Amino acid sequence: MTSSSPPAPASPHAPQPLRPLRRLTARGRDEAHRVASPLELFFDLCFVVAIAQAGVELVHTVAAGHAGEGVLNYAMQFFAIWWAWMNFTWFSSAYDNDDVLYRVVTLVQIAGVLVLAAGISQAFTDHDYLVVWLGYVIMRLAMAAQWLRAARWARGAERTMALRYAGGVLLCLVGWLGLVVLPVPARPWVFLVMAIAEMSVPLYAEKDYTTSWHPHHIAERYGLFTIIVLGETISAATVAVKSAVAEHDALSELLPIAAGGLLIVFSAWWIYFVVPIHGHLRSNRESFLWGYGHYLIFASAASIGAGIEVAVEETVGKAHISTTAASAAVTVPTALYLLTVWALHSRHFKVGLAQQLVLPVTALLVVCCTFLGDWAVPAAGIVSALAVATGTTLTARTAGRERPAEATAAAS
Repeated sequence: MTSSSPPAPASPHAPQPLRPLRRLTARGRDEAHRVASPLELFFDLCFVVAIAQAGVELVHTVAAGHAGEGVLNYAMQFFAIWWAWMNFTWFSSAYDNDDVLYRVVTLVQIAGVLVLAAGISQAFTDHDYLVVWLGYVIMRLAMAAQWLRAARWARGAERTMALRYAGGVLLCLVGWLGLVVLPVPARPWVFLVMAIAEMSVPLYAEKDYTTSWHPHHIAERYGLFTIIVLGETISAATVAVKSAVAEHDALSELLPIAAGGLLIVFSAWWIYFVVPIHGHLRSNRESFLWGYGHYLIFASAASIGAGIEVAVEETVGKAHISTTAASAAVTVPTALYLLTVWALHSRHFKVGLAQQLVLPVTALLVVCCTFLGDWAVPAAGIVSALAVATGTTLTARTAGRERPAEATAAAS
């Protein structure tokens, strides 16, 4: 006769039937098998809609010869999209209880980013930020509601932290109103001040208590969003090439650009995912810099697709800029992406000077490709692919040298 041990108690955050309301309490950092939820994946896809709209407007502005204005507008609107996405991502990693109310409030945030996306064109062309601001208000009010709900169940320093988050979010909403009511020349300064204020909220809120975000979950969420952004880049470039071929019958001129762009995106994916970054996310000191730095990774990755579209339009004569300027629209964001991924990811895992220099040197060579005329984009793609091959070879050689050393140490 056999006996069975009593079942282990269920985790409070284990999968359960959907309920209207559950306690919104902190999850554990050591939770096993923590993965992105279907709601989070849906959230990411909807946010990329807004990124795509910003990319379209960036293409039109740069192709018209107003690169400085286009980049500034793009940076301002991308910040609103990215910041709302990032705040939800870290909150959900710490507090997601997947009840009905949590789902509904998250869907409200999705509605907010779609409203924001609808106002991007007006913001670019007419400097009218009203609709963008309204979309941002919807997203941020929903986020403040989540923090107030977390505060209801928290105690002590955790409750203070949640209330600081809610108060900071609401106060910043008032400041962003300056983009609507102040004159156009003052708005870049409003953006600068408010961006700093927004990024200071988490630093202030968590100075006495740290949220229990999950390193594996956070790394996965950022990785998935990177994949989605790179996928949108390929989609945008494909549509641009298809339209140009259909309207101008310029397949032979566009194939090198398409091939080079594809190599750049493939290399961007490889370089990002070559290291297990979750091991580096041990505390808020590393995670804040890592999380904030992804603004440049996401923005530059999305800009690569916009740059490829600009290069296509210049090739078929639709852009009012030089070949060098069109090439820079691809090479500059590619170089920025490579440098930022190196700074945030790769440098922590590289051994020796040769490995450390691969990405910085590649970024420099990609920028130099700008001046190769019609072959700038394919050359940048080849350089990026060679960086992947070089980095892989150097890593393999290092691993090959380490194995005999480890075996010798074990034998002795």
